[in-house]
Amino acid sequence: MILKTFGWSFAVTALGLAAAFLYGSWEAFGLVAILSILEISLSFDNAVVNAGVLKKMSAFWQKMFLTIGILIAVFGMRLVFPVVIVAVTASLNPIDAIDLALNNHEKYEQLVTDAHPAIAAFGGMFLLMIFLEFIFDEREHQWLGFIERPLSRIGRIDAISVCIALIALLVSAFAFAEHAHQYGGEHADKVETVLLAGIAGLITYLVVGGLSGHFENKIEEDEEREHEAEEEAARAGRTYELPKLVGKAAFFMFLYLEVLDASFSFDGVIGAFAVSNDPIVIALGLGIGAMYVRSLTVYLVRQGTLDDYVYLEHGAHYAIGALAALLLVTIRYEIPEVVTGLFGVALIAWSFWSSVRRNRRLAAEGAGEDEESKSEVPSGV
Repeated sequence: MILKTFGWSFAVTALGLAAAFLYGSWEAFGLVAILSILEISLSFDNAVVNAGVLKKMSAFWQKMFLTIGILIAVFGMRLVFPVVIVAVTASLNPIDAIDLALNNHEKYEQLVTDAHPAIAAFGGMFLLMIFLEFIFDEREHQWLGFIERPLSRIGRIDAISVCIALIALLVSAFAFAEHAHQYGGEHADKVETVLLAGIAGLITYLVVGGLSGHFENKIEEDEEREHEAEEEAARAGRTYELPKLVGKAAFFMFLYLEVLDASFSFDGVIGAFAVSNDPIVIALGLGIGAMYVRSLTVYLVRQGTLDDYVYLEHGAHYAIGALAALLLVTIRYEIPEVVTGLFGVALIAWSFWSSVRRNRRLAAEGAGEDEESKSEVPSGV
């Protein structure tokens, strides 16, 4: 199971490290290895959230996520995206931007770093909406009930998530963007840029998330009818498998996953410049890490981990909320990547341990009920 799921990740690791050695000897080899570990540690919460979406999709679209999706993640977000950012912010044509990335690493790093306020606002708003939609929803299982119960009641108010997200954007713009962090420790007024980028992130979530949600709701309506067939099959002693997301529903879910991955990768791409300003080294390192995140997502789906450990999704979404807040703060202040990574890992580890304790408690209660029922059985004469 491990080899089947992570086989491609192992192969990509070997090829990526070999390419790094050929490109820049042992120095590049070491930097790529460090960046790979950094990406994995930062993106574990991404894998958990992805798994919650991916488990609803058919086997075909799960394969698309591991093939076409990984090409988008590695080459699109980790290599092409920073170059596009440089081209747009510096008003360069694509050829000049590529030449700058390959031949003037320091200038390239400066331009990407200076574009960070817009990137952070876009990604922060998209991730914040994911967290708010989760925390305001009424869920069967509640992890931190003292927080989630009152918020689920507040969530009945229409468009409450959008209102809070816009308030957070306004506060961030005027609290942080007036003195936004720039390359070399300088600051600049980026209020307008942050507001526009944040609104773009919000619109992107509403469009992509709305379309995927619309088609998912249609599938769920069909599932309600399918449940009747499932119950009938159970009475007849036959197994029945509920349909997975296919067609337009699966396509928009796939698109939603890609935008989600992009939002997670913003922080990693910017933070990678603390390790190296060579775009090839960054792309190799983050690409290897992204491949493991993809494989881990599929592993969680196939193992049914989210069904067994019901609070994992809660921990991942709290980590997303924390990452969204940290991204908005980094508009002005530098926050070490290790802080971001450890914060998310700690929340997920806590939710995992809470799930384990819940499972043990339920098992103990079940065993106690079995013993009680046995003691109530009258003995024969």
